Amino acid sequence: MSAPVFAHLLVETLREPGRAATYGVRQWEALVWQSRAAELMAQLYAALAAAGVMASAPEGARRHLEGAGVIAARHALAVKGELRALQAVLEPQGIPVLLLKGAAYCALGHPASLGRLFNDLDIMVPKAALARAEQQLQWQGWLPLHTNAYDERYYREWTHEIPPLEHKHRGTVLDVHHTILPPTSGIRPDPQDFFDAARQMTGDLSFFGVLGRADMVIHSACHLFFGEFHKGLRDLHDLHLLLSDFGADDTYWPELLARARHLRLSLPLLDALTQCGRLYGTLIPAEVLAALKPIGRSPFPDALRRWMFEHALRPAHGSAYGATTRLAHKAVFTRSHWLRMPLPLLVYHLSYKAFFAP
Repeated sequence: MSAPVFAHLLVETLREPGRAATYGVRQWEALVWQSRAAELMAQLYAALAAAGVMASAPEGARRHLEGAGVIAARHALAVKGELRALQAVLEPQGIPVLLLKGAAYCALGHPASLGRLFNDLDIMVPKAALARAEQQLQWQGWLPLHTNAYDERYYREWTHEIPPLEHKHRGTVLDVHHTILPPTSGIRPDPQDFFDAARQMTGDLSFFGVLGRADMVIHSACHLFFGEFHKGLRDLHDLHLLLSDFGADDTYWPELLARARHLRLSLPLLDALTQCGRLYGTLIPAEVLAALKPIGRSPFPDALRRWMFEHALRPAHGSAYGATTRLAHKAVFTRSHWLRMPLPLLVYHLSYKAFFAP
C-alpha cells in the first residue's frame, strides 16, 4: 500500500509555509489536526503568519491556529512563573540546578521555546543533593504522582529521575533528574560533566544553569532517540532550531563531535542530525555526518531503522498513517525499552506491566 497523501504535510508546510496558500479545505483540515497531534500548532501558526498566508486559511483553521498561538503565549508566562517559584524554594538550599529541554529554552528565550506547549518542567540536580531537593519541594507543595511500591522502585533504581512531582494547588508537573540517561542503559556519563560545562543564567532567573551548547543538543537527541517518539516531530523540531542557531558558529560542529565522543553518545547524535536533515532540511556539514558514521553504529539493521524512523516521525493522526505505521510504533516502543534496560530486567518490567500493574 502506498503512503497516505498527507503523510508529510505538516513537515512540508513548516519547511515551506508559503505553499499553504495553494491548499484546499482537506489539506487545511489535515494540517490543523496533524499539528495539534504533534504539539506543533502554535509553531505552525507562527510560520504561516510570518509567510503572510494566514489570510488564505479557511475560517475554522484560522480560528484553531490563532487560538493555539494565544495558548502557547500563556504557557510561556506560566512557565516563567513556575521557574521563579522553584528558584525561591531551591536557591536558599545552595543546590545547583540545571534547567532541561523546554524549561531551558523558555528561560533563555530561545526560538525553540516559541509556540511550545509545556506538559511538565525538567530540572537536574546532583545526585548527592537529590533527597534534600525532593524534601524541600514536597514541603512547598510538589507531591509525588506515583506512589505504589513498584513505581517507586522503578524510578529510584532503574531510571535517571525520581517519580514526577505535581504541585498540589497549581497542578504543575516537575521531573527532577540526576543524570541524562537511565543507569540501566549501560551508558553512564558522569553527571558532573554537565554541571562543569553548564552556562549560568542571567537576570531574574540567575540561580539556574542550563546545559552547554553541545550538551543541550546531545541531551535532546538522547531524549528522543532513546524514547518512544510520541512527541517525536516536536522534539525533532526543537533539535532543528537548536542546530540552526548553534551551527551558525563554525566552531560549534567540532565542539559537538568531540563532546559526543567523550560522552559515548555518537549514535543518538547521528540519528538526530540525519533525521533533522531529512525532515526539516537542517544544514549540517557533510564532514560532521561522515565523522559520526564510523562510531555511531547500531545493532539494528539500517533498513529497519530507516523504516522505524520514517513512520515514527509522523504526526499521530490518521491522515499521516500508512498500513504499517502502527507496527512501526510498536517496534520503536520495544526498541526504546531494549536500549534502556538489559534483557532480564526488560522481561521482568514488561511482564509486571502486562500482568500485575494496577
